[in-house]
Formats: sequence, structure tokens, C-alpha cells
Amino acid sequence: MATQPSSKTPPFTTALLAGGIAGTTVDLSLFPLDTLKTRLQSHAGFFASGGFRGVYRGVGSAVVGSAPGAAFFFCTYEGVKDVLSRARRRQSDDDDALGRLGLRRGGRASTWAEPLEHMAAASLGEVAACAVRVPTEVVKQRAQAGHHGGSSAGALRAIIQQYGTIGFGGVWRELYRGWGITVMREVPFTVIQFPLWEALKDWGRRRNQGVMVGSVDVGAGESAIYGCISGAVAAGITTPLDVLKTRVMLSKERESVLTVLRDLFNNHGVRPFFAGIGPRVAWISAGGAIFLGSYQWAANALQRSL
Repeated sequence: MATQPSSKTPPFTTALLAGGIAGTTVDLSLFPLDTLKTRLQSHAGFFASGGFRGVYRGVGSAVVGSAPGAAFFFCTYEGVKDVLSRARRRQSDDDDALGRLGLRRGGRASTWAEPLEHMAAASLGEVAACAVRVPTEVVKQRAQAGHHGGSSAGALRAIIQQYGTIGFGGVWRELYRGWGITVMREVPFTVIQFPLWEALKDWGRRRNQGVMVGSVDVGAGESAIYGCISGAVAAGITTPLDVLKTRVMLSKERESVLTVLRDLFNNHGVRPFFAGIGPRVAWISAGGAIFLGSYQWAANALQRSL
């Protein structure tokens, strides 16, 4: 049986640097679309939140948070994926050896084993990234919606100035407002996007088998196309969770996800849950192409130089 082409796990430093480059590139490139999507989902409404004006409001927080958030994600993702993959291969080798000795039938690995590894790795990667992403999202979205003068500095200052009344714990909770719904949105999103991206890359490796050059098995352009497809699919499916996250982060008072969900559904029905789906799918499909294409480009370039 022909050997299946396999991917090579990039070293920690490669994942760190490539992830940081990819995160900064995608967030700066597509920031205006993100702003329009946030305003469409805002409780105040699109034009009351700024309309088409000042689409780069809040870009400062994105610049600060993009690189570390993406770096956290890819270091965790690649590390966990490598650990799980090694464990699976060891188990498969042990089963084959025992089968040859007649002690146990050699088992075939489940076809779901690798996608499940990607899902687990991506989920843990998102939780790690949210440690940086959530505070920057809170500040960024308030600036995008025109709160506190429409600047990241103003939004952050307004949160910190509450220290005298709500204390350190209250400021911390305000910065991490929407943590739960963000994780609830990002984990399903990444559980859809990354196994699909990896599956498309595996298909690309099989298609290109025999014509690979050096250590590069998937090119940046090819990875970008796969990232665009997987991002669009994941974005469309998870739009209702994104709407809830935006409403929780922009509410004047702290509200639970359940309260926001019930209020939105009882007063407006299902339609608002898909507010901004067009910009979101456009933004994330383009973002998937830029993010995963630039990540692959940086990873390939760094691996060639090692």
C-alpha cells in the first residue's frame, strides 16, 4: 500500500513567529470589515454606532492583541496536535507488533482519529488565545461602536477608571466580559475550520505526491485557498454565537448570555441571530485565506532557513 504523505510539525519557535505574523497580517488587512460587522450586530443599530465612518476605530487594540493571540493559538495547536499524533502512532505500532506475534489482532486506526486530534488541539489553542483575545475584543468593539470617543485608549481608560468603585476584581471581570460566549463561539468555529483545513491540505498532499520540493509539502497559495473555504463554512454556521458575543460585550450593564439570548429571541425572533452574516462570511473567508496562507508562508520560509 502506498505511503500517505504526512505533514511535518513545525518547531515551537516557527509556530510562535509564523502565528504572530499571520495574526497581525489578517487583523490589519480586514479591520474595516470587522468594524462594519460589529456595528450591524450592535444593539444601537448600524448607523447609530457609526455607520461607514471611522472604520479603523479600535485598531490600536487589534495591533496590540493580534500577534500574541495568534502566537498562543498556533503554539498550543501545533504542540497538542504533535503530542496526540505521536501517541496514536505509538499505539498503532504496538497493535501491529502484537498482531504479528499472534497476541492481539492489529487494529486499524479510526478514520476519525486524526480529525478528532485536530479538533482537540484547535479547541485548546482557542482557549489559550482567548486569554489575550477577549480583553482586546472588549476594548476594540467598544471603540468600533463609537463608545468612549471611538478610541481604544478611551475604551480601556473607561474600564480602568472603574477601579475605585468595583475594585481590581471588577475591572478584571469587565475586561473579560464575554469570555464564556467568546469561547463558546471560537471553539465550535475552530472545530469546524481546522479539521476541514487540515483535510484539504491532506488532499493537496496526496494530489501533489511525488512533486513536493524540499520540506514544503503545501504552498502558501494552496493553504490560502483551503483557509478561505474552511473559514467561510465555519463563519456561516457560527454567526448566531458571534451575534450573542457582540451583544454581551456591548451591553451597558453586565448581562448573562441566557438573558441576552432570551431577550433577542422573544423581541425579535430568529432573524437578528444572523445579523452581519454577509460581512462576517466575507471577512472570515478572506481572513482564512490571509491568516492560513500567511501562516503557511511564514512557516515554510522559517523551516527552509533552519
